[in-house]
Amino acid sequence: MDNNSNNPMHGIKLEDIINTLVEHYGWEELGKRINIKCFNINPSLKSSLTFLRKTPWARTKVEKLYLSLKKKI
Repeated sequence: MDNNSNNPMHGIKLEDIINTLVEHYGWEELGKRINIKCFNINPSLKSSLTFLRKTPWARTKVEKLYLSLKKKI
C-alpha cells in the first residue's frame, strides 16, 4: 500500500508552497506569521528554499501554514 496517499503534502513542491504563500500573504505578512530571517530580511524565493531545505522545523511551520491556507480557499 502507498503511504504517500495519506500525506497531504505528497507531490507538492516546496517552491510552489512558498509561491502560494507569498502570493496570498506577501513577504511582510508571511514574516509576521513565521518569524524567520529568510522571510524578514531581504526575502527571496532562493534564500527561502535554501533555508527551508536545511531546516526541518521551519519547513514544518511553512507546510502547516500552507495546509491551513488551502483549507480556507
